[in-house]
Amino acid sequence: MTVTFRVPEELSARVPAERRAPGRDRDAVRLLVSRGTEVSHHAFAELPLLLRAGDLLVVNTSPTLAAAVDGRAGDARVVVHFSTRGDDGRWAVELRDPDGRGTTRVRAGTRAGTGVRLAGGARLRVEEPLSAGAPRLWWARVSRHVPGLLREHGRPIRYAYTERDRPLSAYQTVLALPSRDGSGSAEMPSAGRPFTARTVTELVSRGVQVAPVRLDTGVASAEAHEPPYPERFAVPEATARLAGAVREGGGQVVAVGTTAVRALESAAGPDGVVRARAGWTDLVVTPEWGVRAVDGLLSGLHEPGASHLLMLEAVAGREAVARGYEEVPDGRYLWHEFGDVHLLLPSWPRGADRPGGQSGTPHTARCVSNTR
Repeated sequence: MTVTFRVPEELSARVPAERRAPGRDRDAVRLLVSRGTEVSHHAFAELPLLLRAGDLLVVNTSPTLAAAVDGRAGDARVVVHFSTRGDDGRWAVELRDPDGRGTTRVRAGTRAGTGVRLAGGARLRVEEPLSAGAPRLWWARVSRHVPGLLREHGRPIRYAYTERDRPLSAYQTVLALPSRDGSGSAEMPSAGRPFTARTVTELVSRGVQVAPVRLDTGVASAEAHEPPYPERFAVPEATARLAGAVREGGGQVVAVGTTAVRALESAAGPDGVVRARAGWTDLVVTPEWGVRAVDGLLSGLHEPGASHLLMLEAVAGREAVARGYEEVPDGRYLWHEFGDVHLLLPSWPRGADRPGGQSGTPHTARCVSNTR
């Protein structure tokens, strides 16, 4: 990654946009726009003016879960972050220590056989690491139905840069759709948070289409920047067909969030055609891997070291990402899930090499068919 920067503490978004001043809504955030290496500054409410009739926004409809639950491991207080439901009924979890300030810190010493008494009387037993490369997450069995446990005793995962606990509604996007089985995302697909019903209505009225995908995000703690773990995703037939029709008609397919990129690229074949697909994906989008289905990306601001920055490079090119992030500190943009957003759009014809020589390697997404 060629971009080097640090996140000043005062630029962490500690409260939601609608809580920063009376009369504001979620869309009261700023929008940094990169068209190649050209940068401009906007309000998020201007998004409908920045896209063209015939463009397509692909949004993640996964609902956010109240995925943090208090418990005890022996005599010690712990907080369990529920990440991902496996096919065999187990859950990938992270055990964390309360830090005395209402948030948590990394916990050492989790091992197979660790038992946790959860709020509400449920029991959890840790069985094995998620994978050799995922030391924080463990597969665990829980004595009761986890979605019900989360509804009754869970709260949204919160990190130390936020001011205080917020209700689940603060972490739910207007794009979210409930699932029949109670599954969802451990952490909010935050690129969609600034959208309001008014924004979506104006986009559609201007001829910008909106189509759903689903990718249930796992935990991604603020202390670590591992590549994303395998996650469940689904690209509906209607979305796949619409993505193809938009590109054939000269429109742009713009993903709302890195999760939407991962879902679309996991459903794209070597020919770049998106097909209906559902299951698990372990695809990690990098400049070397390239993108085939996505032309632009609306994303939050990512910290140095975050693997998502490589995805931004794959979509927009290294020079564009570096140039955009040069503007962030001076422009006083705010980071994290309650912060400002970045729209990366192409400045090159489709099919031409992308800036920095990244034209995208033909690929077939690797999907995990039997992830636990």
